[in-house]
Amino acid sequence: MYQLKEYPFSLPEESLVSILRERATYQPFKIAYTFLERGETEQCSLTYGQLDRKAREIAAILHKNQLEGERALLMYSPGIDFIVAFFACLYAGVIAVPIYPPRRNQSLDRLKAIIDDCQAKEVLTTTTIQRNLENSIINYPELSSLQWLTTDNLPQRLNAQKFLPIEVKKDHIAFLQYTSGSTGNPKGVMVSHGNLIHNLSTIQQAFAHNHTSRGLGWLPLFHDMGLIGNVLQPLYVGFPCTLMSPVDFLQKPYRWLQGISQYQATTSGGPNFAYDLCVSKITDEQIKTLDLSSWKVAFTGAEPIRAETLEAFAAKFAPCGFDKKAFYPCYGMAEATLFITGGMASHAPKLKTIDEKALEENQVVEVSKEQPHSRTLVSCGREWLGQTVKIVNPHTLTQCDENQVGEIWVSGDSVARGYWQQPHKTQETFETYLWNTQEGPFLRTGDLGFLSSEKELFVTGRLKDVIIIRGRNHYPQDIELTVEESHPALRPSCGAAFTIGDAGNEKLIILQEIERAHLRKLDSEEVKKAIRQAVAKHHGLQVHEVMLIRTATIPKTSSGKIQRYRCKEQFLKNMVDGLLSKSPCLVKA
Repeated sequence: MYQLKEYPFSLPEESLVSILRERATYQPFKIAYTFLERGETEQCSLTYGQLDRKAREIAAILHKNQLEGERALLMYSPGIDFIVAFFACLYAGVIAVPIYPPRRNQSLDRLKAIIDDCQAKEVLTTTTIQRNLENSIINYPELSSLQWLTTDNLPQRLNAQKFLPIEVKKDHIAFLQYTSGSTGNPKGVMVSHGNLIHNLSTIQQAFAHNHTSRGLGWLPLFHDMGLIGNVLQPLYVGFPCTLMSPVDFLQKPYRWLQGISQYQATTSGGPNFAYDLCVSKITDEQIKTLDLSSWKVAFTGAEPIRAETLEAFAAKFAPCGFDKKAFYPCYGMAEATLFITGGMASHAPKLKTIDEKALEENQVVEVSKEQPHSRTLVSCGREWLGQTVKIVNPHTLTQCDENQVGEIWVSGDSVARGYWQQPHKTQETFETYLWNTQEGPFLRTGDLGFLSSEKELFVTGRLKDVIIIRGRNHYPQDIELTVEESHPALRPSCGAAFTIGDAGNEKLIILQEIERAHLRKLDSEEVKKAIRQAVAKHHGLQVHEVMLIRTATIPKTSSGKIQRYRCKEQFLKNMVDGLLSKSPCLVKA
């Protein structure tokens, strides 16, 4: 293995373009990425030299087509082709817009909205995807008017050796990361080359990465956690990463841990639900085939992190070498490039048990786990590399006192430049100042949380999702957890709690998926009764209506977050069909 200490050069940090060019020069034969077919068999690998050459081939065509400064959609299935196209855009000065290719017969409204917003000129994709979308392209003028470049079947192969990547500056936009839309329509976050370098450096320090690290991931590459965590961070540090499709993981969660075991990965992770799936789906016989002793950073984020999930996973997989100190809860978002806070690598996550009743009043009162109405929260770590996190009252815009819940505000070099062509929303979100001190500007995250006396960040919920009933705050994820635990027929992490009605007349609504195995012999009235009783007991709330829905029908974002606003919208428009014991429902798009 090529050793970092033997490098005859000092890696430049201006941009990923210069870093890849240096790696291709001095480590041309070192494998950067390996992609697993069906999550199990090596389909192909890509060295730094191959990535540089293939990226320059595509970049030469983009340059010839005079696309510098324009936007190009990257429409790929998970795999090596996406990575090559992304770096081709960086090389040619084209602003990449990663998106997931729509399935056949799927609505293209989201894709149309993104095209309208970013005014894309080109689509980079594969021959297969273009063929699958032929009918849709005809029916959507926004698609038919674009130039299409199938990078697996290039119309011409220019001399890549003669093409030199454009000069990149830190304030140049590298790509647009369209938000997943958990609370509204997607917006294009402008991520600069400087943002990327700062965030990648932050992740390297926080995760304690070096050239001996090894990554493995299944997260979607068009999403910030997959792209930056599993593609750009390995290249930045100089270690290999093995990739698989999200679908292959979801179909068989064992493949994820099998890959970590086989490739002795040191870093891998995903949202909370991924660890829950492994606990529920991986058998004791499969555990005997695993060796997870190499896993040093098991990061988790993107949705509420549950202490119960961490405990259950650690207990189940301890026999095959998993160390619970590997868990790395962290907090981040696209508007801050990705990573905002995290703990110390190889240190066990910090927990804090608080009084739920006090939390309803935005106060933090620490209690014992045995006390009724208590809730254990997982720390998302601390600030890194010059980032600043403050807890602010979202109404008065003044900094909160210690042990008080408020909105999480962030400043630092990882905070993106704003939303593409949306100056008003950019000002609202990225250019906010503390009212009394005029300190700023800060990014308003829209998330709620508090800082402990040790400056550890604890995230409690999302501001727009908070349920207010009779003047008291309730966090929907807490109610949803109570619901899913009330009956074995209910599918974990697949429910939504929200209210309808005016202030003072709020009515609590529950949408909840049923496990597919329980659909045929389901007593829906029994399940609804169990839900009502559990919510009344644990939260003191009356449920106005429970709607049981079919497996895999609740609206979610690309990263697996429940889209509560869409659930509420569909409910109010009578677009949700209730599930009867013999009549599964459909959630209409």
